[in-house]
Amino acid sequence: MSLSTLADAPHFARDGFTFRPLAVPSRGSSELAVWALDLEPGVSSETHSMDREEVFIVISGTVSATVADREVTAGPGDAVIVPPHATLQIRNASGQEPARLTAATSVGMKAIVGGASFTPPWAQ
Repeated sequence: MSLSTLADAPHFARDGFTFRPLAVPSRGSSELAVWALDLEPGVSSETHSMDREEVFIVISGTVSATVADREVTAGPGDAVIVPPHATLQIRNASGQEPARLTAATSVGMKAIVGGASFTPPWAQ
């Protein structure tokens, strides 16, 4: 068994989102990809999709999301489940407080943004 600590996780910042990989291939995981995700107040992602299912569990704060054209709002303990290839836009619902989530998917996930496919660096 190996240990991957949040304190030692690399940071990847993108437009108000900070990704910190916990269980990914570069940190010892062979099947699952899990990372901590911090959202600055009021931040909103670009619309994108993934080729694998992805689950976001809200640890603190409130997030809203558009998943395949359906609006959802989630608070601590709630999970936002995104099917493969569904469009997603995720937002911090608060303009004053940060939000913290845990994201989980499977190793090898690719993101699709503006028609371009890539493996996010925090998932490797």
